[in-house]
Amino acid sequence: MQQIATIDIIIIAVYLIGITLFGIWVGYKKSTSSEQYFLANKSLGWFTVGAAVFTSNISTIHLVGLAAGGAKDGMVIGNFEWMACFTLILLALLFAPFYVNSKVATLPEFMERRYSPDARTFLAIIGLFGALFVHIGISLFAAAKVFESFMGIPMIYTIVVLSLFTVIYTALGGLKAVVMTENVQVVLLLGGAILLTVLGLKALPSVGINTFADFKAAAAPGQLEMLQPVINKEGNINPFSWLTIILGYPILGIWYWCADQTHVQRVLGAKTLKDAQNGALFAGFLKITPVFLMVLPGVIGYILWQKGAIQLPNVAGTSNPDYNAMLPTMINHLIPVGLKGLLAAGMAAALMSCMAAALNSCATLISLDIVKRINPQTSDKKMVSIGRISTGVIMVLAILWSTQGDQFGTIFEAINKIPMTFAPAVTTVFVMGVLWKRGTKEAAMTTLYLGSLIGVAYFLIDMPMIGKMLIDAPADDFAGIVSDTKQGLGIPFMMVGPILTVVCVLIYVVRSHQTPAMPAEEVAKVCWDHPLSFLQGKITGASDPRMVTLYLIGTVTVLYIMIQVLAK
Repeated sequence: MQQIATIDIIIIAVYLIGITLFGIWVGYKKSTSSEQYFLANKSLGWFTVGAAVFTSNISTIHLVGLAAGGAKDGMVIGNFEWMACFTLILLALLFAPFYVNSKVATLPEFMERRYSPDARTFLAIIGLFGALFVHIGISLFAAAKVFESFMGIPMIYTIVVLSLFTVIYTALGGLKAVVMTENVQVVLLLGGAILLTVLGLKALPSVGINTFADFKAAAAPGQLEMLQPVINKEGNINPFSWLTIILGYPILGIWYWCADQTHVQRVLGAKTLKDAQNGALFAGFLKITPVFLMVLPGVIGYILWQKGAIQLPNVAGTSNPDYNAMLPTMINHLIPVGLKGLLAAGMAAALMSCMAAALNSCATLISLDIVKRINPQTSDKKMVSIGRISTGVIMVLAILWSTQGDQFGTIFEAINKIPMTFAPAVTTVFVMGVLWKRGTKEAAMTTLYLGSLIGVAYFLIDMPMIGKMLIDAPADDFAGIVSDTKQGLGIPFMMVGPILTVVCVLIYVVRSHQTPAMPAEEVAKVCWDHPLSFLQGKITGASDPRMVTLYLIGTVTVLYIMIQVLAK
């Protein structure tokens, strides 16, 4: 741990004050409407939408987790970033036309249009749950741990200070303040990541790495490959194999990118359907960058560590290296005083963007999906006031939850396993809802209730502390009844998602055939005529979302091929 220099403190302070004032300036109006506060008056262009979607996703968890994953597992962790490109394509082409054209303000409202008020309530609760426990709480804990590690700042100070600044401009400025500050923060975030990557590459010659051949030789076996075999060398299912990624990621990804208010709210604020679609696709192009700017530095750090240039601490009480410390260790080793403060500001930007996005979505869900439904006569002015108060209340709850973050062994895995309790059910209901007109409201509710109940049961059973009570002589590193490869079933959590989804689809289809079909004229407004209808129609030019989709798919495909060829 190092103590922070005065100049770094000044840089961080200037940034926090500056971004807060900027957010208030662009977003605050004394007499603002609910559409202005929650949806930025539907005035957002494609660039703003895309940048905001990207930065609402990238938090300190990603900066820390992707670097740790790069060091421990290699470039394969980058699949979590590049697979997002394909789910963002689904958001742009499959879902956005209904979201924008139906003029809904929230995704739960869309669920009411497609199914029933009960479906709206259920999804609103899921949205609040995800924002509070994942997007804000765990992100806040991860950031506090990092700042404590490489700057010597006590965790509680980081939690309180960053929360205070973020809640001020989010509560006062609404969605306009959130997305405009995210446009600034995306530049700082990517700039800091580029700086660390460049300095890491420049440090390699000092440990005898002068060519790419040297780099490959110094990396661990398979560390540079993004596509890995289904069965690993121990004979177990590879948790990050190409099959696991292809089957497992879409389950989480469709919920995360297409059905979660925190990210989709930026799309709902677009001024036109084309801006909404191309904004989502632009976010897809931005999601290409973390592989090179966040995962690759972890691989570089691994090599520097193996060559003795940096020292990683061990996980407390064990002899295992703490890969979560890779990012702060590299910062301390590579970044000079002054620039360290700038990089810290970039990390603060990542956290604040994620928190602000989640806070604004919570305020929207509480105001529009709960308060407005209970009392439809609530005035526009009171709705905005409720939104601002809700922002503060949610932030306080998130601060309290963030102090419990150390209850999870691996933060990055926790933010993926927690949503697995409800993502299969939500993904099933959304996808089937827009692709199959025969789906009924009874089927949706049965799937949501039973699917989530099964998901929660899986999550609890696979917790190591519970599993150890159910088996004889569990090993110290026992990972859970489902996950553990020696004393459990050996099924990675990314493979559990597809299994749960198959169950949810069966529930949905069977229940739909057991119940009366919904009115055809109403369903037709929120459901495609057939699964490929979204691809039909005349191409309007190079900026047509379907053409932009081809550019994105082509870019990702070429990059996959290049990395695999270079890694061999």
